[in-house]
Parts: sequence; C-alpha cells; structure tokens
Amino acid sequence: MLGDPDSLSAQILFDIRIPRILFSLMTGACLALIGAVFQGLLRNDLATPYTLGVSSGGALGAVIAIKLGLVLQIAGFSLITLFSISGSLLSILIIYIIAGRRGGFSGYGLILGGVAVSLSFSAITMFIHYLADFTQTYRMVHWMMGSLAIRGWIYPVVLSVITLAVFIYFQYHVKAFNILLAGKEFAVSKGVAVDKLRSASFILGSLVIGYIVSIAGPIGFVGLVIPHIIRLLLGPDHKSLFPYCILMGGAFLVWCDTLARLIIYPAELPVGILTSLIGGPFFIFLLIKGKKL
Repeated sequence: MLGDPDSLSAQILFDIRIPRILFSLMTGACLALIGAVFQGLLRNDLATPYTLGVSSGGALGAVIAIKLGLVLQIAGFSLITLFSISGSLLSILIIYIIAGRRGGFSGYGLILGGVAVSLSFSAITMFIHYLADFTQTYRMVHWMMGSLAIRGWIYPVVLSVITLAVFIYFQYHVKAFNILLAGKEFAVSKGVAVDKLRSASFILGSLVIGYIVSIAGPIGFVGLVIPHIIRLLLGPDHKSLFPYCILMGGAFLVWCDTLARLIIYPAELPVGILTSLIGGPFFIFLLIKGKKL
C-alpha cells in the first residue's frame, strides 16, 4: 500500500517513478532552453548543443571517465560529470578558436565547424569503445543511446536547481536576445554587450549540457525541434520562447520516456533512440513543407 513507506509500491512510486518523471521534465526543459539560446545567439535555426559539438564533447569526456573506471560520486556530481563538463567546455573553446580565425561568429561557418568537432569527438569515442573491454563497451553503448532511468531524488533535485538558475539568467537577458535578432551591429548600437553575453551563455549552456550528458547520455533533437515548434506557434519573441521551451521541452521528454517504457514492454527502449525516431522525420517534414523555421 502507498500509505506504508516501506511497501514495495511506495518505494517504486516515490524512489523511482516520481524522481524519474521530474528528472525527465528538467532534462527536456534544459535541452530545449539551451537549444533556443544557442539558436538566438548565432541567429541560426540549426545551432544546438549537438550541431555545435557540445554534446559530443560531453559524451567523449564521460566515455573517457567510464574507460578509466572513475565512479566517485558526491551529492549528485561525479568524476564522470566533471569529465563530461570538461569535454563540453573544450568543444566551446574550439568553437571560439574557429570564430577567432574566421574573424567573428558566422552562423553557418560555426555550424560547419561544430559538425567537424562533433565528428572528430565521435571518432575518438568510437576508438575508446574499441579499446574497452566487453563490460565497459556494453556500458558505453547503452549509455550513448540515452536513458532517463535514475533512482532517488538527488539528480532530479540538483537538475531542478540548475534549471531554475539558468532560466532566471536567460530570462533576465531576454531583451538583449530580442535585440540581437536584428544583428550584432544593431545590438551593439543599442548598448548590448554581445561578446560578453555570448561567452557567458555558451559557457553556462555547456556546463548544463555536460551535466545532463554525464547522467542521461546524449538525447538528440529536443533542443532542435521544440524551439522550432514554439516559434511557428508563437513567433520569435524570446520573452515567450524561453518559458514555453521549459514547459514544452519538459512535457515532450516525459511523454517520450513514458512511451519508451511501454513500446516494447516489459523491455525498455532507450529514450535517445525514440527522440531521434520522432524528431528526425518531423524535422524533415517541416523542411519538405517549406515552412519558415
């Protein structure tokens, strides 16, 4: 009975089901929000943590930690988290180097650079898979498919605090993001510290993505599709875009996680596979229909 905290039903509900729902909600919210932020910063609808290589960098860092057997964990943070965040920050550092060489932030140029970084990091990740033993390889492959199967409250609580903090930061700068839509030169003329905003936002976004990837693995398309849908429905105003990314991104991933647990029941489909199966065809559909994304 649920009234008995020691009963199996109560333990499943309060230690597994509810924490997992909250973790899924916060993960989807963060992925959608950071996707919208990166797209706004570069004024490019294809800019996401995945196309810029941030997620691949986080995945590489996490895989290295798994290969080295680093499992120390304290209060929701582990050495895998540290390595994952470091990989994400390395990706952003490379992006900044590319931007410096090219003389500035060119949207499509950085997207191409991010794709190159992502492919390079993915190749290194596969090389580490090749060097790993069977147990490590199984763990890496399963983790790379993306999973929200957590137990306990520590990850959901930590991620909830992180989500609230980053949302407050970006919502505070929503006016600057809206002005930036008209171009960097116009934004500078209006007093927006564009370079400072970009640096802080990229670093903060990389920290969040690195943390998520270290726990849930790479989960694609949420940060790409959700901001597009909201723009189609509500327009490009970041004042409404950011809050609805939080709500819709979280709801979308909770729905995907629920479906992933039911579609091949009693087995569980990795949620990263499902988001890609849904997101890829949907995005292609929008392109074919010729809608303005």
